[in-house]
Amino acid sequence: MGLVVGTVVSTRKDPELGGLKLLIVKGCDFDGKPTGSSVVAADAVGAGLGEVVLYASGSSARQTTMTQNRPVDATIMAIVDTVEVEGARHYSKS
Repeated sequence: MGLVVGTVVSTRKDPELGGLKLLIVKGCDFDGKPTGSSVVAADAVGAGLGEVVLYASGSSARQTTMTQNRPVDATIMAIVDTVEVEGARHYSKS
């Protein structure tokens, strides 16, 4: 999981990246609080600043319809609504 903390704008890029929105995602804990390092991720679901998201990296990042066969190493695949661990709610989208 990660928290969207910023955007990346690039006017010159490989044509395979055309049309992809690039966001900066910082790893977070189950409460949505930033804890880890940051990655630049292609957005496949329309996420925005401040949202907690589920992202995949490595070859799994190229498994969405938007990123298939594109040169990406991280992709936002879901916007998180709720996180529950062992019956306890840790995060809930406001």
